[in-house]
Amino acid sequence: MGEVENYNVGTLSAGAKTRAYIELLKPRLSFLVAFSSGFGYILASTGSLNWANLLLLSLGGMLVSGASVTINQIIEIDYDALMKRTKTRPLPTGRISIKEAAIYSVVVAMVGLYILYLSTNVLTVILSFVSLLLYSFVYTPMKRVGPIAVFVGAIPGALPPLLGWVAATGVISFEAMIIFGIQFIWQFPHFWAIAWVGDEDYKKAGFKLLPNNGRKDLNTAINIMIYTLFLLPLGLLPTYFGVTGLNSAVIATICGCGFLAQTFSLMRDNSDKTALKIMFGSFLYLPIVQIAYMLDKI
Repeated sequence: MGEVENYNVGTLSAGAKTRAYIELLKPRLSFLVAFSSGFGYILASTGSLNWANLLLLSLGGMLVSGASVTINQIIEIDYDALMKRTKTRPLPTGRISIKEAAIYSVVVAMVGLYILYLSTNVLTVILSFVSLLLYSFVYTPMKRVGPIAVFVGAIPGALPPLLGWVAATGVISFEAMIIFGIQFIWQFPHFWAIAWVGDEDYKKAGFKLLPNNGRKDLNTAINIMIYTLFLLPLGLLPTYFGVTGLNSAVIATICGCGFLAQTFSLMRDNSDKTALKIMFGSFLYLPIVQIAYMLDKI
């Protein structure tokens, strides 16, 4: 299973154990989920913002996301031990046992869903629970089946802004579907760029995420380009339907063009270096565009 540094759990200090539990939640990823939920809430809000509900929504979303990725790590513990990127996580190293992680995930999920129940509405809680199930028990095992996993994973990955909208309004409107659609399409170039860069590692675990039979070639680069191209018209829809103003449409278009330009470079050279640039470009695109939408709305 690869060389993994094993820890003597009994010798871990309380601080080290706490850090391991926090690490299990993947705080950066969970924070992005909270941010996207808050983005949807702000976009849907009319009048003065209810800051208490916004903070509770973000906290609840962060905890449910943390529970999802914890379950993901429990299911993939043997595969994580094979990959350089993941073999130092709390479960492969033995800093946290599977039983501890399972109990932790249930408690964190229940607390997160309860916070959402107190601060939002039943529909938001139901959608959050569905997102947890899709990510943990459908997307996770499908990563070893084929690239269809990216489509499945993009659904719970795109739900946070929709959840924020539903938390503020209580309904799934076409505006909610627009911001869901932007984040849904964004995930294809995002995931495929990550899969391209980490292809060697992913193959060790049997993960099959790249399209075109998992090849890093022109056809895969074209797939990445096409989905990135879709972001240009999608990025204009919030302005077209009056959710935001013209300034955010300009920023979304500029970011979309910059993102798209990187995919043309990948089509030319099919290199890991260019795929890495697309990966970092995807990390920049979404928060910049969402912040632009929020500022335009405010």
